[in-house]
Amino acid sequence: MTDLLVNHLAAWRALANPHRVQIMDWLLNPEAHFPPQRDGDLISDGVCVGFITDKVGLSQPTVTSHMKSLEQAGLVSSKKIKNWVFYKANQAALKQIATSFTSASEAH
Repeated sequence: MTDLLVNHLAAWRALANPHRVQIMDWLLNPEAHFPPQRDGDLISDGVCVGFITDKVGLSQPTVTSHMKSLEQAGLVSSKKIKNWVFYKANQAALKQIATSFTSASEAH
């Protein structure tokens, strides 16, 4: 395994959970998967954890745990607005992961 791929092990571990993969898919196109929010813009601020919790059908503490795993892996960023936390996909990190596969395949 090349260092290019090893550098992203935390992201692979975070994405090993099907709920997290589903949440990431929704966050990549939030306007298609979530209703407009009273506080925070879906694109610039992210999606309120309450909407994510409702959509995924898990308890709020479980969703918070999933979101922390994704954030620690660098796949999402969070922003607090009022009493809520909003999450959005880290597009730059996702592009870097995708590029690492291309670079690794070209190295062989």
